[in-house]
Amino acid sequence: MSEPHPASVPLLEVAGLRVSAGSRMLVKDFALTLARGERVGLIGESGSGKSVTAAALTGLLPEELQICGTVRLDGVHYNLVGASDRQMSRIRGQRTGMVFQEPLSALNPLMRVGRQVAEALTQHGTLSGHAAAARSVELLASVQLPDPAEAARAYPHQLSGGQRQRVMLAMALANDPDLLICDEPTTALDVSVQHQMLQLISDGVARRGSGLLFITHDLAVAASICDRILVMRDGVLVEQGATADVFTRPQHDYTRGLLAASDLDATDSSGRLFTVSSAAGYVPAAARKRVPAAEPAVPDVPNSTVSESARPDDGAHSDIRDAEPLIRVSGLNRTYRRGRSSLFRAPSEVHALRDVSFEVAAGQRFGIVGESGSGKSTLLRILAGLDQPTSGSVQVAGNEVAGSRENELLELRRQLQIVFQDPMGSLNPRMRVRDLIAEPLLLPGEPVAARHHAGRVAEMLNAVGLPPDAAERFPHQFSGGQRQRIAIARALICEPRILVADEPVSALDVSVRAQVLNLLADLVDKYRLTLVFVSHDLGVVKHLCDTVAVMHQGRIVESGPTGQVYAAPEHEYTQRLVASSLSLQPGSSLPT
Repeated sequence: MSEPHPASVPLLEVAGLRVSAGSRMLVKDFALTLARGERVGLIGESGSGKSVTAAALTGLLPEELQICGTVRLDGVHYNLVGASDRQMSRIRGQRTGMVFQEPLSALNPLMRVGRQVAEALTQHGTLSGHAAAARSVELLASVQLPDPAEAARAYPHQLSGGQRQRVMLAMALANDPDLLICDEPTTALDVSVQHQMLQLISDGVARRGSGLLFITHDLAVAASICDRILVMRDGVLVEQGATADVFTRPQHDYTRGLLAASDLDATDSSGRLFTVSSAAGYVPAAARKRVPAAEPAVPDVPNSTVSESARPDDGAHSDIRDAEPLIRVSGLNRTYRRGRSSLFRAPSEVHALRDVSFEVAAGQRFGIVGESGSGKSTLLRILAGLDQPTSGSVQVAGNEVAGSRENELLELRRQLQIVFQDPMGSLNPRMRVRDLIAEPLLLPGEPVAARHHAGRVAEMLNAVGLPPDAAERFPHQFSGGQRQRIAIARALICEPRILVADEPVSALDVSVRAQVLNLLADLVDKYRLTLVFVSHDLGVVKHLCDTVAVMHQGRIVESGPTGQVYAAPEHEYTQRLVASSLSLQPGSSLPT
């Protein structure tokens, strides 16, 4: 590591950075000055140029891209732009550390975790042999991996997503780098694991006095950890400033739009979430908090109100709970048997669901929250007849799922449809959109050309806000949000009574998320659907659902009206989830 330098000398200086692919400009005139100990957030949507910028700063751009400009790191006497691989390899890992979004892509699947962490030390001559191995266990312990010695002997696939991300952080901090770059490090993590990772990153850079460049599309994450914010759109920096200033008084319309779309506690006069295009009347959450309690939360803005959601449990929904249950689950258990790990050991059992009971009335918006492994997806598969319970009763729209054969579940298929998290995984890439949407109308054993349903397909495309010519295209020709609209159209074309949504917005940018949530709310009202919405994002469920059930280790540990459960959670696990949820209040969630 280089000798300490005066605090007045910037750690990182970037000027005139441009990245292009042929004639297409991906990053244009990017500039940044980052001091030691400073935490800068680079925010923007997918395709804005954030990750390309990070790759340019670390010399990891693909060879087909062209780069020019100046990148100076304190203590390095040459421009990092145009530096040789040999020069950059001495800087990467020692002067700079990098935490990537997807650790499975960055970790070697054939190498034990401890050896990979030790390699970060041996490559730069910090330690060698047994000393590096021992230090790797210490580093794994520093990122709070349970049983670090055992984790060091594991392969990446044997760890959870949060544990793999901790390994990446341990590797990035192994040589006490001056600069840590994190590229969407918490995007795929559950809310409590995300909170823990942000705490570890915050503590790690604070102990070392490192500078932090944190790249994310999640504005609440940026608010919790960053001192300063840079907003990027289409490869151009459109706004920058102190986090409190940007989040309270955004100057650029795009920044205001991102804040508005991220704020699930703010809705317009019709109860709809703000989007980037409808954010003119939005008052930022940080500014609303400064309004005295005796005054209206949003003064003098006629088209903007702050509400619990578009659905809150008010008088309009009070009669729903008295209606006849459309879904009735009683004493549901699901146990899976794993294969033998040894000739002398009995197969182990995994209890995915344990004595689950609940009811959903017709017209209700029922949310299910919980972290990965809590049993949410298993429960949905059983509700949809895609899996059978080990014991218990599951009645959906009058159809008993338990013990039913496939041909006995046809009516259930008509009454209940699912929208999955990843539309690319549920849409056949070889089929045109018209055929994908019409497929649920085709009766088993009686194939009918999808063109006979062209009118219904056009109606559904219009309902989900897609143009008529979308029918002739293929899934890969659409964005993620558009593909999710196609999946929703496909689910609703057979006029089901129940719509089940499994994490349908978790992979979407905040602006697209707001659009899809508004669409779901509108369609649920228009078609009088009963909604079962599954998510690990408590804010999304709070906005959309009138009732919530909290799942933990296969059990429902708490349930009730959404506002009541969130305001006064009774179970310890629910309290932890609510406490781990981030807000748009700068610096309110994590210590700085």
